[in-house]
Amino acid sequence: MSRYSAAEIEEKWQKAWNDSGIFKAERDESRPKYYVLEMFPYPSGRIHMGHVRNYTMGDVIARYKSSTGHNVLHPMGWDAFGMPAENAAMATGGHPKDWTYANIAEMRGQMKPLGLSIDWSREFATCDPEYYGQQQALFLDMLEAGLVDRKNAVVNWDPVDMTVLANEQVIDGKGWRSGAEVERRELTQWFFKISSMAGELLDALDGLDNWPAKVRLMQENWIGRSRGLQMAFDLTEAQDGFDKIEVYTTRPDTLMGASFVGISPNHPLAKALEAHDPKVAAFNAEARRGGTTEEAVETGEKLGYDTGLTVDHPLDPNWKLPVWIANFILMDYGTGAIFGCPAHDQRDLDFCRKYGLPVVDTFLSLKDPKPVENEAFVPAKDEKVKWVNHFAGLDEATGQEAIDVTIDKAEAEGWGEGVTKFRLRDWGLSRQRYWGCPIPVVHCADCGVVPEKKENLPVQLPYDEGDGKPIDFSIPGNPLDRHPTWRDCACPACGKPAKRETDTMDTFVDSSWYFARFTAPRATTPTVAEDADYWMNVDQYIGGIEHAILHLLYSRFFARAMNVTGHLPTKSREPFDALFTQGMVTHEIYQTRDEKGRPVYHLPEDVTDGKLADGTTVEIIPSAKMSKSKKNVVDPVNIISQFGADTARWFVLSDSPPERDVEWTAAGAEAAHKFLSRVWRMARDLADQRDAGVGEIDKSLQDLMDELQLGQNPLDDELLRTTHKAIDEVTKGVESFGFNAAIARIYTFVNAIQKSQASAKTKWGAMRTLAQLMSPMTPHLAEEIWTILGGEGLVARAPWPTPDSAMIQDNTVTLPIQINGKRRAEISVPVEMPKAEVEKAALEVEAVIKALDGAAPKKVIVVPGRIVNVVI
Repeated sequence: MSRYSAAEIEEKWQKAWNDSGIFKAERDESRPKYYVLEMFPYPSGRIHMGHVRNYTMGDVIARYKSSTGHNVLHPMGWDAFGMPAENAAMATGGHPKDWTYANIAEMRGQMKPLGLSIDWSREFATCDPEYYGQQQALFLDMLEAGLVDRKNAVVNWDPVDMTVLANEQVIDGKGWRSGAEVERRELTQWFFKISSMAGELLDALDGLDNWPAKVRLMQENWIGRSRGLQMAFDLTEAQDGFDKIEVYTTRPDTLMGASFVGISPNHPLAKALEAHDPKVAAFNAEARRGGTTEEAVETGEKLGYDTGLTVDHPLDPNWKLPVWIANFILMDYGTGAIFGCPAHDQRDLDFCRKYGLPVVDTFLSLKDPKPVENEAFVPAKDEKVKWVNHFAGLDEATGQEAIDVTIDKAEAEGWGEGVTKFRLRDWGLSRQRYWGCPIPVVHCADCGVVPEKKENLPVQLPYDEGDGKPIDFSIPGNPLDRHPTWRDCACPACGKPAKRETDTMDTFVDSSWYFARFTAPRATTPTVAEDADYWMNVDQYIGGIEHAILHLLYSRFFARAMNVTGHLPTKSREPFDALFTQGMVTHEIYQTRDEKGRPVYHLPEDVTDGKLADGTTVEIIPSAKMSKSKKNVVDPVNIISQFGADTARWFVLSDSPPERDVEWTAAGAEAAHKFLSRVWRMARDLADQRDAGVGEIDKSLQDLMDELQLGQNPLDDELLRTTHKAIDEVTKGVESFGFNAAIARIYTFVNAIQKSQASAKTKWGAMRTLAQLMSPMTPHLAEEIWTILGGEGLVARAPWPTPDSAMIQDNTVTLPIQINGKRRAEISVPVEMPKAEVEKAALEVEAVIKALDGAAPKKVIVVPGRIVNVVI
């Protein structure tokens, strides 16, 4: 090969790896294991540079750990259920299964050229019946263990598509596809009882030392432990069987500033009132339209309805508070009822100003003690304030002190109880969609809800209508509801006619245990005890920060549930020992405008020097996250075709720290390719020298570095030290996820090798070491260099080089020389040189001799290892 041909090299070495089965993971009790896992992708049809960065990072770790003697598990799978496939079927008339598996084949074909050290024999998709059948088995075990519940819940309901919508699918109060006004409807849903583990999930965060602090904080806030007061407001007059309204509050200290009691439109009292009052019914119906998240209700318009009812204030029975129904109160947190304290809650203040309710200050700022007007005064709980109306006679105190006093008084007098609650709610897993894992239960008129028998699993999704007729996904609603041959079945308990559950599972379920399935992906049980015990936990998990809350939290819950049900060992209740969240790959956005001024986006390959092929100048928007809709995506297949996979890998690792965003540029890719070409030529030149008989180098010598010792000649010594320092610093960089720092050290090392005048044998050892150090990042080129420089076998199997501590320690130190406080020169001396000898050497430096001009110095101060001060 006369020049660096990435295509030729990469095809050759990928075949070699595949033929050798080098990446196949098998349990081996004699070796320490290492499990590295990247969050698996959704098969949307094309990979992008973000995928390349994510999986290259994991591959660097996997290859490095393999070379340090670990038995590495590095698997790949596909998060394959979900709405995009069903939506594609609606749009094209195809089938979600066909769309999904075609995309998997396409993306697998795009990923393999990257040379990832993946054990493809363990590959699965979550839509494989073998996978979701075991997920159904897990569901049944969790149901038996009391970790699954079925209850009513308020959801987003699209009345046209006749399906529940995720909060992200509700846009401006309308269904994202149908455009219909979304209703907040109460339906019977399946739930995982994640709230039962809220305390443990929260407390265990303190032990996740190798997780980013920001991720732990995000989960802590999501779980949201708080201590408050559970109390009741007695209705002045009983109504529809209700004599009181239960309230949970985290700020009971503000009771003396209460203006009203508010209840959710879905509160039992609100429902009782609407049954005989059309105005209440109309208001509740209006309030139930819109999203169900806290964010949606917080940002939406605050609406209220005065029921005409009143309650007695617990601290003053003569003080009556009106009862309002309010659209911003959620039923699934606390009790679905609040007391409004507008002076110290902006939402309550906005509500009270709108409806003319009183605003009573409970406390004032010590710095600016003025009454609340249009902005609520909400100090931190540990900030001291001036209390103006507290039943316990507080003067200056913090909010937390007042909370504690209030709870103590309530418990002592019997009108309230201190309670710890969590913001975390149970995980609603029901989805009225076809393309998901069927929930394995049957509804029987006689037996009720009956779990399916495990021997009948998997309960598979029907591919067609049962008579070969394709499922029509254009019809609104869930196709499973209208599929009689699948829906209608026999009760597993009594054998009488029954109906299957037609809801399918939230796709977060699919991704919440896949890490465990990879330990035994072909097993007829969810896991195999011996394999799970050996491979778990995941030693290094890698993925985007966007999954910091739900995916990771649900996975932590599932790991605990799988331990409870016997599918994972106790050590795996926290399944991910270390977590790394990588930054995004960004690119400039290129756009023009159509005749109406609307943006028209253009692919990077269609733009040259800021212009399209027809000469039109494009508007360039600064770097942004790669997005198909904005067309600022770079196709890895094109990059690999043009430069090779190693160039793509090298660039995404080298340009910035891995936790930060990296901007893809054509110039950067070209520079990376030029560097790799340079390294290849250096290796080729050395090999040519050997072939020409220059240098005494044994091609089969594997202990070359051991033979190269200090003291042969200064030029060899210098390169030997540089080589061992490179080993030390690259190793530290890889182990700390400082890939860009490791690569920067490799650049320095390459320059040193190229400039060195050392012997051919020493250069040979340095270049072979370079091949090993580059192997995790550019594995194909490293294999080629290793081979042409006489390496035995595959560099991927070669032990990682170990730095010689004597080689990485500098025997000399450079000291600055100051004359009367100003730096005038420097001197290099042995580290252990006595102070008297350092002083003598400093006085022989030309700059010092000139400054002294024949006179003796007044004083010479030597600070060992730091500086020499000469006072004239």
